[in-house]
Amino acid sequence: MLNRHARALFTRIFTPAARFLLARGVSADAVTIIGTLGVVLGALILFPMGELFWGTMVITLFVFSDVLDGVMARIAGTTGRWGNFLDSTLDRVQDAAVFLGLMLWFFGAGDVWIAGVAAAASLALGMLVSYVRAKAESLDFDANTGIAERAERLVVTLVFAGLTGLGLNPWVLTVVLLLLTAASAITVGQRMVTVYRQSHRVREPDDGQ
Repeated sequence: MLNRHARALFTRIFTPAARFLLARGVSADAVTIIGTLGVVLGALILFPMGELFWGTMVITLFVFSDVLDGVMARIAGTTGRWGNFLDSTLDRVQDAAVFLGLMLWFFGAGDVWIAGVAAAASLALGMLVSYVRAKAESLDFDANTGIAERAERLVVTLVFAGLTGLGLNPWVLTVVLLLLTAASAITVGQRMVTVYRQSHRVREPDDGQ
């Protein structure tokens, strides 16, 4: 939902930057890779150190590359299956880094083991949400259902991680991670039920047969 409503706004915002980079020979793929590296370094270095606010700031800055590369590809006319594949794959890398970074902090200096477990569960179920949809679509099913899309999960996690870095009680982030875990589990279940129903749908006979 967030992706659909925000795309037009962010396209207008990032179009000047996209044109600037393209004019200097920077490709959309390069922006995708650099953005992913920035997210991974911010999450796996700053989060485990307890720098949740600054880690969130760094991650947020580089997460916007996910929008910028798409704008660049559309302007340059280079949209295609490779770019889509690269973008989707590196999105999973970014998600994994964010939740792994939080997990390392909670199991370490953060000292809230249940939050570490919730972060690990959010990581695993978030991957499963994406996998179920991708696998369903590869089999010609429509599994675009559920309440826990990637953008919403990432935004909520980063907002509360940043607030925790500013002094919010870590248990608030713990509750948020537990809720995201539950939402992801529900989404996986919804998508499996949707695919099951589609695969077992009885075709009505054509008129006259």
